[in-house]
Amino acid sequence: MVKLSVVVVSYNVSYFLEQALLSVRRAAEKLGAPVEVFVVDNNSADHSVAMVRARFPEVILIENKHNPGFAKANNQALRRATGEYQLLLNPDTVVGEDTFRACCDFMDAHPAGGGLGVHMLDGQGHFLPESKRGLPTPAVALCKMLGLSRLMPNSRIFGRYHLGYLDKNQTHEVDVLSGAFMLLRRTALAQVGLLDEDYFMYGEDIDLSYRLTLGGWKNYYFPGARIIHYKGESTRRTSVNYVLVFYRAMVIFARKHFAPGPAGLVSLLINTAIWLRAGAAIFERLARRAAPVLLDAGLVYGGMFLLKAYWETHNKYPPGPYPPRFLRVAVPGYIAVWLASAYLSGGYGRPGRVGALARGILVGTILISAVSNFLDAWRFSKALIVLGGAWALVALVGRQLATHFIKYHNLHLGEPRPKNIAIVGSAAESQRVCQLLEAAAVPARVVGYVAVGPQAASVPVPPLPGRSPAHAPAEALGELRQLPDLVRLYALDELIFCGRDLPASQIIGLMLALPATPPVAYKILPEASAYIIGSSRKDAPGNYYALHSALNLHQPGPARAKRLLDVLSAATLLLLGPLLVWFQTDQQGFVHNAVAVLLGRATWVGLRHTPGPAQARPAVLSPADAAGGPLGASAKRHLELLYAKNYAPGQDVGILWYCWRRLGQAVGPPAEK
Repeated sequence: MVKLSVVVVSYNVSYFLEQALLSVRRAAEKLGAPVEVFVVDNNSADHSVAMVRARFPEVILIENKHNPGFAKANNQALRRATGEYQLLLNPDTVVGEDTFRACCDFMDAHPAGGGLGVHMLDGQGHFLPESKRGLPTPAVALCKMLGLSRLMPNSRIFGRYHLGYLDKNQTHEVDVLSGAFMLLRRTALAQVGLLDEDYFMYGEDIDLSYRLTLGGWKNYYFPGARIIHYKGESTRRTSVNYVLVFYRAMVIFARKHFAPGPAGLVSLLINTAIWLRAGAAIFERLARRAAPVLLDAGLVYGGMFLLKAYWETHNKYPPGPYPPRFLRVAVPGYIAVWLASAYLSGGYGRPGRVGALARGILVGTILISAVSNFLDAWRFSKALIVLGGAWALVALVGRQLATHFIKYHNLHLGEPRPKNIAIVGSAAESQRVCQLLEAAAVPARVVGYVAVGPQAASVPVPPLPGRSPAHAPAEALGELRQLPDLVRLYALDELIFCGRDLPASQIIGLMLALPATPPVAYKILPEASAYIIGSSRKDAPGNYYALHSALNLHQPGPARAKRLLDVLSAATLLLLGPLLVWFQTDQQGFVHNAVAVLLGRATWVGLRHTPGPAQARPAVLSPADAAGGPLGASAKRHLELLYAKNYAPGQDVGILWYCWRRLGQAVGPPAEK
């Protein structure tokens, strides 16, 4: 009989799914009993299906041709699962080798247990409070929405949403389990039913946990097993979409399980919270993006005000003040042109570039001078325009220098201090890490590796200045037991653990054992993988070092130029649509695609046959479409790689010109055969 069925629902997280399945494979081997693993793919566009087929032939793969949501996808596998215990596991997790055995042993010893959750850590080894949760009653939901649970997380009154008053290192009965790791007894699931498919994402774990308790079963929080959960892959927690989906799920729960009166009150409160939180999310995002621009505009305006006063007093002929419209209209117009030119030239990219700022301000100054020549009523002083441009450059560079100094404690604008990285693993895997870092163009300095076997050096070797990630460390820095001292001694910013040499449980233990200061980031290179995976903080999505990081297509400057070209071409094509649509092979798709590109939901030209970052926009055309003949899959991928590596906007123009009759074809990668 199958002891455990593992169900993983995946959507555009190929690199994280690979690491999760590798950890599942090791944990299944350690369990010592039959295990079946299901992966349900919700129509991913990042070649997750191909990866699973190639690397994990033992996995039972279910391919959906659309995204039916988390609950429905899990139920698809649960209906086929035969295990005594059935585990719902997120794809952005890493389980320890002893996790399955410890959890199954605990459930065997507690026959009243219907569900079990574990001690979850984020990518930096910090405890995730959602590992244990209380039932979102009206009072608990209100405390969460008002932020009281965050202000007083350990309060028995206000901290019930995450049960912060319960010791995270002790086993407890809890109300709600997390869907990231939710171990269920098959007999309990058969009694209370599967996940409620009214929930698209979020809320279904709360609903099922509550139904288990109503059915007489107990839910346990079990800290005897620890996992890593790289939160936020499906939906950014600060996004408007997250707010809408999460709080609407709470409305569904309230209407289903509470009496009409309380349910109506909760619905009213939650709907109010949705709009407040959505508005706050929008405001926060806009404020974060607009703050540097607004600050620059204020600095430039202040300088122009002083320049105007000085020029009126000492140099203006005939003497006298400029009309009020100069400061009210003309100067704001100048500032808008200068800042727009600086943005389009890449001056607001990361890291900041003085050359790009200077180029943008120069172009803006020339444009302002040229336009003012044709507007007699708005022709004031060429000298003020030139001086204003010079001041704008000084102000923008000065502001970026100050921001850079606050963050990096140096004045090397455009050149943040490279991260000091140490690799924890064997010499062979360390060499592979260095090659991957070089291929991904990661701005970092590998100071050495910490050997995990008898090859460890007895005395640390000083780091070599300027060592490139292309070169493997010649010697080990020290032994694994010296890791806390090595972090301080070499001022390490990041540790990369080699999954081939270290079991996941040991990696988790090291993350927990290292002191919080100095802070150090963690990443993992899974066995035989080409992606180094980690997460910078608990509410940030997981990230990784991969080859596409080095491609020109994904650099900030070309990406901005590509987006600008998409917007202009889509708007032009829509204007010419009444004429062009008659020549399209798919007339309805032409309009749909043009609107999608204009709104940023798609791009005209991109990677349709090659895996790219999960957040990349789906493409209407591929560089292979302009090849002029049938091509094999490898040839298409080769053409796309060359396109991405040497990307320039002119390539898109040429492909659009050649394939203009095919602009209505289906967006995204072709269906897998």
